[in-house]
Amino acid sequence: FNRTVPGPVLRATEGETLRITLVNKGSLPHTIHFHGIHPATMDGVFELVPPGGQFIYEFVARPFGIMPYHCHSMPTSQHIHNGLYGMMIVDPKPGRPPMRELAFIMSAFDLDRDGEAEFYGWNGRAFQYADHPIELALGEPVRMYVVNMFEEAMVPHIHGNMYQLYPSGTALKPAEYTDVKTLSIAERAILEFQYDFPGTYMFQCHVTEHMEQGLMGWFRVVEKPQTAQAKR
Repeated sequence: FNRTVPGPVLRATEGETLRITLVNKGSLPHTIHFHGIHPATMDGVFELVPPGGQFIYEFVARPFGIMPYHCHSMPTSQHIHNGLYGMMIVDPKPGRPPMRELAFIMSAFDLDRDGEAEFYGWNGRAFQYADHPIELALGEPVRMYVVNMFEEAMVPHIHGNMYQLYPSGTALKPAEYTDVKTLSIAERAILEFQYDFPGTYMFQCHVTEHMEQGLMGWFRVVEKPQTAQAKR
């Protein structure tokens, strides 16, 4: 979608009307199926969009939470494995406390179509956050939106820390304080945390095969620079 894997993060506030136009510039029929509540005519299953065609999805964003979206054209598994998926965040009307926000889709790529993935990645690339660590400030509150878009269980884990867990993001109070959460296909969660010690920390899928084949990265936690006033 829009030349990226995963597709762009879509964002709305609960109760807003969404209008999304799918223009099919490919050679196969495609759709967009949005998770959440909407009319049957907006479900992205029957209204196949042929090559050169387009379709407008219009519905009210509800409920609040994290909603994956993906192509539902058959064979659906192949369309998803080829990268036709993304994340939609629906914010609650009262909002959430301001934090540094990160959006991560955990996925995999089955290049030879044998049912086994050759590599796994955060946001479409293996090891990208190992090569390009994410810098966080010491004591900085972080909100991490996570979606699993592969047909295997994936387990987001952060090192040296624990997180407040909001399954599906559909509640305003955390359900658990943990450092691992098993997410099956299309499951998602919000993880909130902050680091109290500087240094470099791994974040990974706790399925070791997934980690070894690309689903890992680094948080580089640094002290906040002092302001000129504080230095004086």
